[in-house]
Amino acid sequence: MNRYYVLTLFPEMILNGLGTSITGRAIEKGTIGLEAINIRDYAGNKHGKVDDYPYGGGAGMVMQAEPVYQAWKAVTERLRRKPRTVYVTPQGSVFHQAMAEEFAKEEDLIFLCGHYEGVDERVLEEIVTDYVSIGDYVLTGGELPAMVMIDAISRMVPGVLSNETSAEFESFQDGLLEYPQYSRPEEFMGRKVPEILLSGHHANIEKWRREQSIIRTLERRPELLEEAVLSKKEKLFLEELLRKKAENQEEDTI
Repeated sequence: MNRYYVLTLFPEMILNGLGTSITGRAIEKGTIGLEAINIRDYAGNKHGKVDDYPYGGGAGMVMQAEPVYQAWKAVTERLRRKPRTVYVTPQGSVFHQAMAEEFAKEEDLIFLCGHYEGVDERVLEEIVTDYVSIGDYVLTGGELPAMVMIDAISRMVPGVLSNETSAEFESFQDGLLEYPQYSRPEEFMGRKVPEILLSGHHANIEKWRREQSIIRTLERRPELLEEAVLSKKEKLFLEELLRKKAENQEEDTI
């Protein structure tokens, strides 16, 4: 079982956010475990104060080292080891699918959610193994990014998805975006489901889906194609797409 321990000032936010849908069912089944540790419980004062003014001046408050360390220590002492500890910060490496797969191999993961102007650097140096961001923007705290990562990681854990092949064919597997999906009815507002999907010919459907993934990736995230896993035929298909794209661009400039 994969277990996640989230060090946070808002444990109810973590538990409510991940306690529903796929992750919620996985928690109920015992496929994954989730615990939200309230850093305020380790404040060492009756008011639960965990922040103070930054040395050197500046705007805002900084989360103090001691409460964070004691919350982390309580988890590691219970586990009798020190698992990877992820600090959620816009200064970290950007989270991606391969990272989700890597983290899914860990039996235990600790997530530290910052707030205010950040966390005292000294405790970060002491406990953090991974600095991870979900994008180049700033949020109020680390809870939402932590939930995003836990959701993505959990999907890689066997038994979490009802259809074990679901994760295998989603976006970013093999470096490609997912192909278009269709359901009933066969026609909606004059738009019909592609006939190939109604044919029942599984090999042709699979080929069409791979080609659509390549087309969509080229249109929306072309940089992913540099590291995409493609067969020789798929590489030729991509080369033809690029040739036609270049021709169209030349025609537009004439």
